[in-house]
Amino acid sequence: MRTERLRLHPATPDDARQLAHGQDGGWTWLGGGPGSGTRDLAGIVERAAEVGWHRPPWGLYVIVRDSDSVALGGGGFHGPPDHRGSVEVGYELAPEARGLGYATEALLALAGFALGHPAVRAVTAATQPDNGASQAVLRRAGFTRGDDLDGLHRYRLDR
Repeated sequence: MRTERLRLHPATPDDARQLAHGQDGGWTWLGGGPGSGTRDLAGIVERAAEVGWHRPPWGLYVIVRDSDSVALGGGGFHGPPDHRGSVEVGYELAPEARGLGYATEALLALAGFALGHPAVRAVTAATQPDNGASQAVLRRAGFTRGDDLDGLHRYRLDR
């Protein structure tokens, strides 16, 4: 996937395994390495691949800045669309890349990609109640807040 300033590279199961276990996956990372959220999503992809559940393109994408090919963070899908046509998205940027519109740009690309798939009717996301920055990104991308679940704020973007 490409945006005006970013490339979102799908992480292979091997990339995900490396990222989940503290390696760089072959990318140069802003801040020295991916954050814990990116490593967690990489672990989900790794485990899904191990049991035969990994379904590309529904996995991790490394968010790379076009101008210098530096990885800014990760984002992607927590799995393939469910039986209701819903897919959950998550994203994370290095602190040094925040506040520059990259998260909104990456989220718009991920959501647009998902909603362009015939099996997807909605894209959802969850945030911690105190994560106002992520909530602002979701609102800028057109998501609306729904009911809270398990102590998290839930957001949704419908086709």
